Amino acid sequence: MTQKKRADFKLGGVMVAAGSRQTIDLPVSVLADHTPVSLSAHVIHGAKDGPTVFASAGVHGDEVIGVEILRRLLQFDGLNRLRGTLIVVPIVNTYGFLMRSRYLPDRRDLNRSFPGTSKGSLASRLANIFLEDIVERCDLGIDLHSAAIHRTNLPQIRVSKGSERLMELAQVFGPPVILTSGLREGSLRQAAQEKGVEVLLYEAGEGLRFDEMAVRAGVAGILRVLRHLDMVAAKGIAKPKEQPVFCAGSSWVRAPAGGLIRIFKGDGDVVEKGETLAVVSDPFGESEAELLAPISGVIIGRAVLPVVNEGDAIFHIASVGSTQETEDTVEGLAQQLELDPLFDEDEII
Repeated sequence: MTQKKRADFKLGGVMVAAGSRQTIDLPVSVLADHTPVSLSAHVIHGAKDGPTVFASAGVHGDEVIGVEILRRLLQFDGLNRLRGTLIVVPIVNTYGFLMRSRYLPDRRDLNRSFPGTSKGSLASRLANIFLEDIVERCDLGIDLHSAAIHRTNLPQIRVSKGSERLMELAQVFGPPVILTSGLREGSLRQAAQEKGVEVLLYEAGEGLRFDEMAVRAGVAGILRVLRHLDMVAAKGIAKPKEQPVFCAGSSWVRAPAGGLIRIFKGDGDVVEKGETLAVVSDPFGESEAELLAPISGVIIGRAVLPVVNEGDAIFHIASVGSTQETEDTVEGLAQQLELDPLFDEDEII
């Protein structure tokens, strides 16, 4: 019996035939100099039925790691035999990306502007287009982020509480750390959830910087999720050698004084309560103040600048059950990314 051909996938008035792929530009606005701005999405519409998933990056324009992750993802040969439909949006906030800024020209944060409206601010209009044209068409989303500029994050997946499906997919993704995180008002995750679309949030690396391990972890994680959903074959997709560490809570360590900071611990380091993380000194070396770990756990984020002001958030520590097991997990996953790369060097550059 001949299998019925899948219907075309329509986006922005463009029809993508089953078994094909195409980049589609959704008009957003026109700059003051009459330059058009679009939301560009690459649609891979598989020949066989399956879920519809979106992968997005650049909601904050200075978070370039996600853009590189999706660039590499699109080079994966297995996507040519995809089951279902994958919508890849490497740069949601084109304005911020071009200006190397987290925000839009109206100084609004796109990830606080959802669900948006077609008659609102520039941020609100962009949020509305992305939500209605992309997100609402999908069964699942994977949204990629990094820390803000001058900060860095250990690769981690953040999920909202109470979703067994998201927790399962987070474990499949295989990051060093899974952290429960509440839904913020106006965020993409909140707006998507209200529309019945669950979203995995990947955080890794630093704003305006590439981090090779963070990029590899992101590509590997997305492919694992697609494999779990039976959208791609298993060939070339390695399972994580360690189970991620689940963290139910976290604490920030802030600078007790302004000055120059000497950091002794990095992201991914496991620390014990009371351990010295860094020392802040005044420029003359006449006074020093230690930063001590308030809890035992793993450092999932930290500042990278050597100059700090009193009250600056310096370390983000996630609480864990066993520091030794956590150290083994983080080290094992890091070694896997080093020894088992997904792409040859000439494909990365």
